[in-house]
Amino acid sequence: MVEDIVGCKWSLAVLGAVRRGVHRPGALEHSIDGLSKKVLNERLAKLVRFGILDKHSYAELPPRVEYVLTAFGQKFCGLLDGVEALQRELDGGSR
Repeated sequence: MVEDIVGCKWSLAVLGAVRRGVHRPGALEHSIDGLSKKVLNERLAKLVRFGILDKHSYAELPPRVEYVLTAFGQKFCGLLDGVEALQRELDGGSR
């Protein structure tokens, strides 16, 4: 699962947008350059299946759907932050 998420730039981009407060599919699609609706839907389904995001559907007209990080997703993003910090440290140390 980790390789599937970390190795996919779109999954990381979607997670980053959700963490910045973008929760609706249309807003996610518009906030990430180059991301198609098809790829977005595939990545959202994968992140929900892995338990990283939770999908909330509201019984409204028009229907509204929002995605939020689960408790596991918050921990997972903490790990990604640690990996990113380590990479910055390595990059800074190699100059």
